[in-house]
Amino acid sequence: MSRIVDRLLLFLYSLVAGIIAVIAIIFSAGGFKENDAASFISEWYETGSMVNLTILIGAIVMLLISVRLFYVSIRVAGTASSSIDQRNDFGDIRISMDTVESLVLKAAGRQRGVKDLKTRITAAEAGLEIAIRAVVDGETSIPLLTEDIQKSVKDHVEEITGIPVAAVSVYVANVVPSPSFKSRVE
Repeated sequence: MSRIVDRLLLFLYSLVAGIIAVIAIIFSAGGFKENDAASFISEWYETGSMVNLTILIGAIVMLLISVRLFYVSIRVAGTASSSIDQRNDFGDIRISMDTVESLVLKAAGRQRGVKDLKTRITAAEAGLEIAIRAVVDGETSIPLLTEDIQKSVKDHVEEITGIPVAAVSVYVANVVPSPSFKSRVE
């Protein structure tokens, strides 16, 4: 949910910054006459409360959006590499998610009939939750193949890393058609 709000704020901020940039370009290119700009500014100060209040509220909102986006940019920069931290009798162990992803792809790729693999891994309280997207050859039973992938991935990751695997989900995205051989007649 936070990502959606941040994207919306970034969109609004970009939109307002774009409008301000267009106005600045028009001013600097001579699109507005000096008298028009001066009269607008003098009316703005003279008319008072409603216009000033609107601009004040807009400026405060823009400032708050700026602070939020600045915070998000610093926070994301601080978490450059995600990892799984464990503690044993000898000290701390940190295993990067990239390492776990490589282990998952290696274990799943050993299965016959699997052509294209992608994975997404999340750490949960019960252990790792692994989602695998696969393209299969269509010559192997899909239920048996996916069950073999799940068991192989779970066993391999738990054996190598010592991290419990809570779930392995396999999504079969497509079936690769088998190559057809055409005979050439000469």
